Amino acid sequence: MTKPIRFGILGCGRIVRRGLIPGITESPSAELAALASLRPGVAAQLARESGAAKAYDSYEALIDDPTIDAVYIPTTGETHHEWTLRAAKAGKHVLCEKSLATTVAESEEMIEVCQKAGVILQEAFMWRHHPRSKQAKRLLAEGAIGELRLICAHFSFSVDRQDWRLDPTRGGGAVWDIGCYGVNASRCFVGAEPDTIHARGAFGPNGVNTAMQIALRFPGNVFANIDCSFDAAYRCEVELVGTAGTITLPDSFLPPPEAQLFVRKGVLPEDKPETITFPKANQYAEQVTDFCASIATGALQAPAETGLANMRVLETALKQAQQHTTH
Repeated sequence: MTKPIRFGILGCGRIVRRGLIPGITESPSAELAALASLRPGVAAQLARESGAAKAYDSYEALIDDPTIDAVYIPTTGETHHEWTLRAAKAGKHVLCEKSLATTVAESEEMIEVCQKAGVILQEAFMWRHHPRSKQAKRLLAEGAIGELRLICAHFSFSVDRQDWRLDPTRGGGAVWDIGCYGVNASRCFVGAEPDTIHARGAFGPNGVNTAMQIALRFPGNVFANIDCSFDAAYRCEVELVGTAGTITLPDSFLPPPEAQLFVRKGVLPEDKPETITFPKANQYAEQVTDFCASIATGALQAPAETGLANMRVLETALKQAQQHTTH
């Protein structure tokens, strides 16, 4: 039996509590070994609640622990670069929260340093690893809805006005936090990179991006319409439109325990969709298990990726939107 990968987590925020702690503890390939927080006593308390063996009041102490194999980095966006480099130089594999960094240049350095250190770097897009997402990808490959022609991806919700995601100096912004999902889904399902990017956005008084509209064109004239917002009601859906039908993923990035997939095979209004219901699955646990498989093989395994290609699209879209806004 393969020895479980011993994980340390840099932070004890909401995504750690609701996502990665359950994901690591439910994965047969992983072990929750340590937690760290910059707030004294917080890691120790959460370690008692979650069963983590160790707790640290600094990220450096966790990274320096020789018993830790891999770290998960859920810190604010502007710190991903720093802690990835530190972890890699300490020989730790890195599962880094999206978006990978705040610039393409930072992302390129993160990848280069991880490669030189011989460690795996993966961007933490958990939705890719859910069985439903993998099935949708298989259906496309099998031609279940003909040739893919259009992708529509929506993700919006309101955030507290004091949330760090509304602070541009901390890597905040709707495009970095949630627009990245629609771009990631479009690239994943097309299996290629866009050749045309068109974007417009809304920006707050401090310059943070609060909403974004992104249109992508891929080779073969496959189009994607992506929108995201921190100022709109909750929406989270991906629709794949082909020449002979559609595939819809409701709550696409935040699926319920028993997720559903709607597959319409036909082009007429009366062609009713088939509902596929998946057994209970934790997409964070699926992500951790796939990440551990990449560590075991020494290379990222599909559907994982480093995040660099996604960053290139996001950075281009943001710059374009900034050039065409009056705030």
